[in-house]
Amino acid sequence: MHRVLITGAAGDIGSRLRTLLAGRYPALRLTDLKPMAPAGAGEEVVVADLGDPDAVEALCKDVDGIVHLGGISGESDWTSILDANIVGSYNLFEAAKRQGVKRVVFASSNHAVGFYRRDQVIGTDVTPLPDSRYGLSKAFGESLGALYAHKYGLEVLCLRIGNVTERPIDKRRLSIWVSPRDLAGLIQIGLEHPDIKYEIAYGVSDNARGWWDNSAATRLGYQPQDRAEDFAEAVLAEEPDHADDDVTEIYQGGTFVTAEYGGNPNQPPPDNEDQNR
Repeated sequence: MHRVLITGAAGDIGSRLRTLLAGRYPALRLTDLKPMAPAGAGEEVVVADLGDPDAVEALCKDVDGIVHLGGISGESDWTSILDANIVGSYNLFEAAKRQGVKRVVFASSNHAVGFYRRDQVIGTDVTPLPDSRYGLSKAFGESLGALYAHKYGLEVLCLRIGNVTERPIDKRRLSIWVSPRDLAGLIQIGLEHPDIKYEIAYGVSDNARGWWDNSAATRLGYQPQDRAEDFAEAVLAEEPDHADDDVTEIYQGGTFVTAEYGGNPNQPPPDNEDQNR
């Protein structure tokens, strides 16, 4: 990998990766719709819209690998999700194919499988059960990656990312938390492992309460450095009581499963801090 493109580079995860991957590759091309800090050593900063095919084509020129984080990172209306997450991802994969990009790491989400129960342990081979339009867009992106890998020869790793923070903040995050450095390690595997054709793995640290079989990542050499259980005592001491029939506590997707619950399109997503994870 010489030049690596990071889309969504102004977001929380993108900003972290900008620091964590600095110096790992000779050139980082950083793009977002939002303003970013000026380019530093080994960086290129490009403001671009993933909905513009010509702009995306230019972004992918002379690029060896892509970390695709761009798009809306939480639930939204259908038109917004369609334009940013579905059309934007198509434009990205199509440009990568046309420009001869070797490797794409696609930032999927736990919300692609959010309607699995918390008393289940699931692998990467389960049927997607998205809990939202956002989750649906991530399931679409995984299938898009499979098409471009098997039909056109791109090498693709899809990461179903949990919650990226310095430490887990509640009981649910004890199961899905991934530290920034562990996520960076997974992304480095996605960009550099010689044997990837098309893979799905979970973006999660070493979590004793986890709901996901991440043997696919282990097979690729992933060795997480951080454990959610180190924070469990403090987190659980602050956890409020929950009703036994609270569906947000039954399903892995949390509050996303109750957004428009019952099919009412007029019921907005719940007002929940950090709802996008």
